Order: sequence, then C-alpha cells, then structure tokens
Amino acid sequence: MNAPAPPAENLRAALAGLLDGLPPRQASQAVERLIASYRGATPTDAPILRDRADVAAYAAYRMPATFEAVRSALEAFADAAPDWVPGGHTDLGGGTGAAAWAVSAVWGGQRPVTVLDWAEPALALGREIAAANPDLSDVRWQRSRIGAGLTLDSTDLVTVSYVLNELTAPDRTALVDAAAAAAQTVVIVEPGTPDGYARVVEARDRLIGAGFRIAAPCPHSAACPIVPGTDWCHFSARVSRSSLHRQVKGGSLAYEDEKFAYVAAARFPVEPAPSRVVRRPQIRKGQVLLDLCESEPSLRRSTVTKRHGDLYKAARDADWGDAWPPS
Repeated sequence: MNAPAPPAENLRAALAGLLDGLPPRQASQAVERLIASYRGATPTDAPILRDRADVAAYAAYRMPATFEAVRSALEAFADAAPDWVPGGHTDLGGGTGAAAWAVSAVWGGQRPVTVLDWAEPALALGREIAAANPDLSDVRWQRSRIGAGLTLDSTDLVTVSYVLNELTAPDRTALVDAAAAAAQTVVIVEPGTPDGYARVVEARDRLIGAGFRIAAPCPHSAACPIVPGTDWCHFSARVSRSSLHRQVKGGSLAYEDEKFAYVAAARFPVEPAPSRVVRRPQIRKGQVLLDLCESEPSLRRSTVTKRHGDLYKAARDADWGDAWPPS
C-alpha cells in the first residue's frame, strides 16, 4: 500500500489551481498589497484579507512561506522537547491554516485544532484546503477578533504566526498574555525584519515573565545578548516558488528564502541547544566560521578547522539556525 503524501506535498497540491479564474493582474495587485501590509509597521483594526481574491492570492503566495517558517520553528522546539507531542492546538490569527499544516508535518496524527481569525473568507478557504490533509479533519474554524478581550480555552500548543505586526501594542500584549494563560507551549513567528525581531523579543520577555522557559532558538532564558538597534536575530527557510511568485517578483529561480524571527517556549522542562548558529556559516579554505548564540548568554564567532576532525565535517554541513554542536 502506498504511504500517504507528506503535508508539504499535500499542501502544494491543494494550492495548485487555486487561482484558476482569477485574472493574473488582479492576483498580482492583491499580492503586492498584502506584501506591503504584512511587512509594514502600521497596525490595523480591520482584517487584511478582505475578499476571495485576497485570500486566494494570500494562500497561493504566502501560505507556503508561512508553512515553512512555522515548521522550522516547530522542529527546533521538537528537538528541545523530543518526548512531547501536542494533544491540542490553537492557532491565533491562523487565516487559511498554514500553522495547522505545519503542526501536522512535525507531529503527525489527528488532534483537536482551533483556528481563530477575524477574516471569514480566510477561514472558509482554509477549511476547503484542509480537506486535502486527513490530519486536519478535526479542525474548528472560528471567526474571532484577535487582540484585547480574547479568551482562550486551555490547550497544549498555541501558535501565533505573522500576526503581531497587524496589532497595536496593547493588542499585542493582550494576545501574548492570553496565549501564555491558555497554553503549555507557545510558538510565535514574525517576519525576519528588525521590527519583526523587536516584536518577538517583546513577546519573549512576556512569556518568560509568565513562567515559560525558552526552548528555541535561544539556548537560554536570559536577556537577548544583541544590543538593541545594532542587529537582529532571524533565520531562513527555503520555499518552492509558485508561478505566482515568479509572476510578481520576476526571476527564474525555483525557490526563494523566507526570512523569519521566532520564539518557542514551554511551561515544562526543555533542553535547548547548547548554542545556535545565528548567521549563514562562512566556508573558507580549510575552515568554517560559525556565528553562535551561546548559553552564557553571549554571541561568539567560532572557527572550526580541519584539525577538529569530525567536528569540521559537521561544520561544513551546518546550516543557519542549526543547533551547535550537532547531537
């Protein structure tokens, strides 16, 4: 009997043809407006996804990138808590359900899932797409304002991906506090920009204040060692480019890299990485330069040379965002 297709393949198949009947120019205009909204710093008190055209463009253009970024963050968390599997999942501002797909990719199997979003067209399309994934047969798609006044049922995992940038500062605070009060584990993903990183650090501080322990990407639960305004912590996930990606951005590459910032935290004991590769490794002749965030906490550049033997081989294979040294 053939094994079921993995969630990433099922998602690509479900998104294929989603824009059938939508004029390419209309799709491109919707995508360009969405890019400006999601990467901007202006909060909004209305849903960014307004109608079917917006939602179709978002799903075809942004959902694969959101899926890969959230999956990367979840996999880092799973490495820090290898024996833990979520029994239930709530996705705040989940739109068409990319985070629910990512959870099913990291921890297979069915579980109760609630996707909350204030855009009904996004929830409707998310329900339609989820029919392609058997693990998502028990999903509740619920319209809800995301921000102050939000109350959540207790659950194992809360995800918040590409949402904080849409909210005012009071709403961001309320949202993170509500997630912390409801969940055993909270994973927050934002665009890999200085502003996105600042929002993640703000949320990280609130989670620590609520008693959470940082599982990833940081190897510690102390203050971030980056001096504010000098740099920002972010990572990269590779995304297969759709025809809509190529239509909007031009170019011929079959992929692009999604930059994202994240924090994953839990109320229970976790085993964070001894250190984390926080920049793309630089491979030189006979040596590899690794920029590491370490558990002290501190930032340090480590030079791994051929005389380090197997560690040198591992360094040549290391990627941005990996734990170091390898287990």
